[in-house]
Amino acid sequence: FLEAFESLLRFAENRTSSLFETAYRPVAKEAAEPVKELFTDISLYILVESAVLRFFDSLFPLVYSRLINPGITDLSEDYTECLRLTRQDINPFGRYSKNMVTELSKSLWASRMLSQALSLGIEAINTTEHAALTKECRKALVKMQYCPHCQGLTLIRPCVGYCLNVMRGCLASVVSELDAQWREYISTLEYLTNEMAASHDLETALMGIRNSINEAILHAQLNGPQLSATVDKVCGQPKQEEGNLSSDNIVPVKEATEIQTFVMVHASLNNKRR
Repeated sequence: FLEAFESLLRFAENRTSSLFETAYRPVAKEAAEPVKELFTDISLYILVESAVLRFFDSLFPLVYSRLINPGITDLSEDYTECLRLTRQDINPFGRYSKNMVTELSKSLWASRMLSQALSLGIEAINTTEHAALTKECRKALVKMQYCPHCQGLTLIRPCVGYCLNVMRGCLASVVSELDAQWREYISTLEYLTNEMAASHDLETALMGIRNSINEAILHAQLNGPQLSATVDKVCGQPKQEEGNLSSDNIVPVKEATEIQTFVMVHASLNNKRR
């Protein structure tokens, strides 16, 4: 399970990184670290809400200065910090950040519980393997294994019924102590695996991170003028680049539709006119 979980995480992280490299190249380099931190937090089962909110807090200054207002040339540490601190109040990414928290929280909860349950099961099995044998059990094992040797019957094995009776006697005390708890444990494992195969599907949640981030960025770009006006009121106006915008600043969003691309260019031109 842990190997499958780590493999899914790596694949989801690579898919998310490729989103920035192909669709949002102006922020790809600077977004690499927030993406890495997000998936590291997920792998450590750090509180999902904190991890996701921290990611979008770090992403907002990049989206605002590179995609919404590509003419900004000087984004000071104070201004960046203002954008980061006010991101949740301004809500540039709409419902998508909260949706991402909801989907990941459900799946990672089930994943974490299953991981802990499997570890507990391994520990219980290892403990029973090293359980001390009673005096009666040792005597029965010796009798079953070696009494035929005294009669020269070294190649004859104990019959199945005799062997099972001896083992039942040896394990009776252990089984009586663990039986009820072990049955409950198995039921819990079945419940968790069923949940992960249904509404708490871990693979679907992790693979959906890329799309959630893409939709969140598109939402911010489509509402660029309103966001800029709000940010100007809260954080003031950053330094703007004079002259025409370079074509390199227009983001080639390959995964967006033609209408979305038009709106993004339109938003950039509106910012230039201001």
